[in-house]
Amino acid sequence: MSYSKMSLAKPVMRGLLGKRLRFHLPIAFALSLMAAAAFKFGVTEPRKRAYADFYKNYDATKEFNNMREAGIFESVRPTGK
Repeated sequence: MSYSKMSLAKPVMRGLLGKRLRFHLPIAFALSLMAAAAFKFGVTEPRKRAYADFYKNYDATKEFNNMREAGIFESVRPTGK
């Protein structure tokens, strides 16, 4: 029987961090840009559009009068009282 000594190749440790950063940093940067763009166009733009649509026909005086008549305010009495 012949036993041959098998040895594993030593891992390359010199420059390992730089090598991995050169690979992973552009990927992380691209993914973060895609996430930011998805949030902007998927969340903030529809939210701004919804607020604009709401305030396009909003009448603050009418809402104030409705709340006053409902008796919500302590400092302002309803018109009938």
